[in-house]
Amino acid sequence: MSKRAYLDAASAESLHPAAREILLSALDSGWADPARLHHEGRNARLLLDNARAVLADALGVRPDELYLTSSGTAAIHSGLPAVAAARHRVGSTIVHSAVEHSAVLHAAAAAGTAAEVGVDSLGRIDQDAFSTQVTRPGVALAALQAANHEVGTRQPIAWAAEICAQAGVPLFVDAAASIGRDAVPAGWSVLAASAHKWGGPAGVGLLAVRKGTRLAPAWPVDEREDGLSPGHPNVPAALAAAAALQARLQESAALDRQHRAWIDELRRRVAADIADVEVVGDPDDRLPHVLTFSCLYVDGEALVTALDTEGFSVSSGSACTASTLRPSHVLAAMGVLTHGNVRVSLGRTTTYEEVDRFAQVLPGLVRRIRAEVGM
Repeated sequence: MSKRAYLDAASAESLHPAAREILLSALDSGWADPARLHHEGRNARLLLDNARAVLADALGVRPDELYLTSSGTAAIHSGLPAVAAARHRVGSTIVHSAVEHSAVLHAAAAAGTAAEVGVDSLGRIDQDAFSTQVTRPGVALAALQAANHEVGTRQPIAWAAEICAQAGVPLFVDAAASIGRDAVPAGWSVLAASAHKWGGPAGVGLLAVRKGTRLAPAWPVDEREDGLSPGHPNVPAALAAAAALQARLQESAALDRQHRAWIDELRRRVAADIADVEVVGDPDDRLPHVLTFSCLYVDGEALVTALDTEGFSVSSGSACTASTLRPSHVLAAMGVLTHGNVRVSLGRTTTYEEVDRFAQVLPGLVRRIRAEVGM
């Protein structure tokens, strides 16, 4: 088998070399409790403050507007309900798109009455329906992702922020798929992100809350992160996350141009070389590194497994895992083909040779799997 090609960077990036260096150093100097007043605690606090300042600068917020959590999911599960609870006198309706990450869908369902807004075939929100829902009485907040994690389509965040501002409704933005790869959208009230998406360590999430946005955590509050992330912070991991994001932003212009060109080529080759295939998501207004396509008469799990055998690590949002028999809610909401779905996402270490080899190997695998089921 050829050298493996990791093409699932949208799930997690390998640890950036800059993050690895900082992490190893901080394990020896940042292990103490930063809430303590002794020498070791003050040193850990200095390191934590430095990490927060770097991360806040990358997001365009003040350090005191940024909270560190144990993951991107934790940021969503703590931040979204806290905003909704603070507005309980206004109402309990939470407006969100039909293609939000499952963490947002679960948090919205638990925190209030969800009002789902549909999307078009590219995965972009129905703007008329969103505007109608947000301006109705009783809306606690609206949630709209910066870009979709499965198909890469960007959402009109600046427009949505203006609609929400006019209605006096906070806008919660899940930016986990885009931070480090795309410009931070403007106008939001609360934003969530996850470090392992940009080459930081797993276990670090970001929750940015603009001043003036009220929060009311629904759990016992302690002195850590204003109660939004209780417990001892992982100072070395926070420093590594900051170093990775800082390095990724320095590389982003060149990497994103490269990835966009390679994904454009893959879109053309997949559509041209495979019969009964649907390439989904916006071809232009999208994240630079993500490609998703679905193949008719192909089992998604079988295709992912076959690609893995050939040395390609990809993911699938279709009904192909042991944990669920349901198709991707994102693809279903878009009204596109959900069978035989594959998401390819390029990372910092991806090479053109890997992309080219994937495009060469894929058509034969699809033909073989179809033949095995008599198609």
